[in-house]
Amino acid sequence: MPNALTRRLSEYTDLTDDDLARLAMLSAQPTRKVGARRDLIRQGDRPRSIYLILEGWGCHYRSLADGRRQIVDFAIPGDLCDLNVYILDRMDHSIAAVTDLKVAEIDREALLDLATNSPNITTALWCQELACKSINREWILNVGQRRARERIAHLFCEMFLRLETVGLTSGYSCDLPLTQNDIADATGLTPVHVNRTIKELREMELVMIRSRRLTILDMAGLQDIAQFSPDYLHLKRNARHSDAMRGGSTIAPPDDPGVAIAV
Repeated sequence: MPNALTRRLSEYTDLTDDDLARLAMLSAQPTRKVGARRDLIRQGDRPRSIYLILEGWGCHYRSLADGRRQIVDFAIPGDLCDLNVYILDRMDHSIAAVTDLKVAEIDREALLDLATNSPNITTALWCQELACKSINREWILNVGQRRARERIAHLFCEMFLRLETVGLTSGYSCDLPLTQNDIADATGLTPVHVNRTIKELREMELVMIRSRRLTILDMAGLQDIAQFSPDYLHLKRNARHSDAMRGGSTIAPPDDPGVAIAV
């Protein structure tokens, strides 16, 4: 079975058997484990490696002196955390573990070897970086212009599709190990507002969250609330998802309405 990195990069270009072998070797670089809620690397640190997420969820964030934090992206398996960090003297943001995290530490030489000898992978990596910038722009729009219900619905749509891309969904369900504080820091809301808004989405029978797992009950309805278009993710699967969403794909809600997401 292809690993998450292979799945992710295959979204951007066709990969040869040699490309797949090289990516398997990249995923087999020395690994590091980080406990949940601990920093993988901090703002101001000198970066030595590029991190490939193998297991768990992480987040990129900036913080103020008084402890206030803005999450600017989540990192899931298959994500390479900022390909350009190795050219920086100091990190301009921090990367933290949302859950227990396992990462491969990729050194500069391994990356340069790929860039020199694997044009398909190089193209895919460039596409991934461009997609990351596109996601950053969408997050700015989300925090700056969308209302609370739209922000959270949009985040749920995006994370589901990103997880689906790397094979980490089942039907319309996926893990969602985020606390209300995490969602608040990612959407510019308060935890209380997040709690109230998720309750509204549940009452509208759009989503169910139970045991840190998200089930989208009405994908078309959630997309409509969020004003969500998957085009900014630049995924090959966009056409299929767009057709399903426009067609009103709906999952009947289970008997158990679920429980509120934990803080």
